[in-house]
Amino acid sequence: MNPAVGVEEPLLLPTSSLAHEAADNEETSGPSPLMSSPSPLFRHCLSIDDVLSRWAGEFGLAQFVHFSLASLAWTLEALQTMLMIFADKTPIWACSASASLAGTCSPSSTLCSLDPSLWNWVVSRHQSTVSEWGLICGEDYKIGLVQSAFFIGALLGAGLFGCLSDSRLGRKGTLALVCILNAVTGILTAFSPNYWTYFALRTATGVSAGGLGLSSFVLATESVGPSKRGPVGMSTFYFFSTGIMALSGLALFTSSWRHLCIVASIPSLIYCFLILPFLKESPRWYLVQGRADDAMKVLASIAKWNGKFLPEDVTVAVEQDDQDIENLAQTAEKLGSQDDDFVNLECTQMSQRASGTILDVLRSPSMCARMLIMIFVWLSVALVYYGISLNVSNLGTNLYLSVFLNAVAEMPAFALTAILLEKFGRRYVLMATFLLGALCCMLGAFVPGQQDNSLLYFSSAIQDWGLGASSGSRMRLAYGVVTIFGMAGAYNLLYIYTAELFPTVVRNAALGVASQAAQVGAIVSPMVVVLGKLHPAIPFGIFAIASVIGGLLAFKLPETLHSPLYETLEGMQRAERSEG
Repeated sequence: MNPAVGVEEPLLLPTSSLAHEAADNEETSGPSPLMSSPSPLFRHCLSIDDVLSRWAGEFGLAQFVHFSLASLAWTLEALQTMLMIFADKTPIWACSASASLAGTCSPSSTLCSLDPSLWNWVVSRHQSTVSEWGLICGEDYKIGLVQSAFFIGALLGAGLFGCLSDSRLGRKGTLALVCILNAVTGILTAFSPNYWTYFALRTATGVSAGGLGLSSFVLATESVGPSKRGPVGMSTFYFFSTGIMALSGLALFTSSWRHLCIVASIPSLIYCFLILPFLKESPRWYLVQGRADDAMKVLASIAKWNGKFLPEDVTVAVEQDDQDIENLAQTAEKLGSQDDDFVNLECTQMSQRASGTILDVLRSPSMCARMLIMIFVWLSVALVYYGISLNVSNLGTNLYLSVFLNAVAEMPAFALTAILLEKFGRRYVLMATFLLGALCCMLGAFVPGQQDNSLLYFSSAIQDWGLGASSGSRMRLAYGVVTIFGMAGAYNLLYIYTAELFPTVVRNAALGVASQAAQVGAIVSPMVVVLGKLHPAIPFGIFAIASVIGGLLAFKLPETLHSPLYETLEGMQRAERSEG
């Protein structure tokens, strides 16, 4: 069954079913009297999904260009988020020549057991924040502290910009704001005179980064039709992975963490002034703001770019009470095709500004339970995803290559989950990704062997260009790469899944809350990684437990495969009651 034809917006069913019934009658018994004298409702008070499926096109050239340009903002978030891996790394050190000759320092020595006069940084003390400000030994807790602070900022930004995006600022306006803030705070970070200024500016950068991917995702996918929304939405994280791979290359050829901060921030300005002006606001946001005419202009533009024709008398409306639509249908039937103005007026009244907040979600027991489950699922995914990403610093392998391999592993995950979610649904694919992550983390926790400190600190050639690690470290890297494969698919799937579980009036707010929960997991992840200095198995064990919990909770979520995007809470709840 083609979901675009067989699954209609439940609250607009009188309109949709009449049109389909008329078309079927025409095929089986000649021209239908109903079609020869169409009711005004055939093209009025439709959902945006109806218009996209019937006339404008679900995913044509217009949506492809719009999606690609909007999703580029994900690379900006990736640059700022993963920058901490390189800016806060512990550079390679070596014994001084005199200490080596005297035998007071050797490659097997631990850094904290040596007097500072016996060793030095191999490249430059300005290579990272660790070497510049001496964040080693008793001060190494500050590394995890500033990384957690970034995610705390992202937590605040996700909630703040999620609400702004649902309000009068809109998806596009919010995206422009966070791009500017991201560039300004990122560049200022490069001029930090001390650690605590760096701490404050990284927190501020986290606030802007927290709204980047969120605003980008909603803006990119709300113009896509129902049958294409799943695989298209799953493609957004390709851009995030691309940003990570680009950052690995930039970091390799950037000698200072300050230069890296500037290089990672300039793209936000380029995007804001050269790409964002070509994007259109979401028609769904226009509709729930009571601006149905603006929504129709965007839909007409989509149809034109897709080489299709959108009839001038087509109108859209948010979901209304079944009795209201039935009354309108009866009145329209009495008027026949004599009074399109009447139907237009009624549709306009139906499209008056619909509103909702996250408090409305909490007032509904079913919606509240759904939100709580999503909070814990997002937290689990983020804890494992960011934890495994940051844990490469504990493996003793090449940092640039390890980060690059993790990013590469995400690419096939997106393609595979996009295929599977259309066949098996959102819920079971999400559970499978958690299971894969749990299994690999358990195996990683039981890998024997410790990393070789001489390879980690002394051999700069091996450390820079090869994996340069013990067999145990290489095995943990392999298990980590497969875990990233699973968690990247889960992370990406959660965006489209959450967008389908909540209606337009609270969609961005719900995504904001879920993203805030993810940031809590991200905040905890650096602390878990620090435990890896005690024993490399500890982080893997914690990540395995988190994956198991996330998979069990995912089982309680409803399936949304081939479901339409609802505009209001009332519309979604009535439809689910009728289906249940």
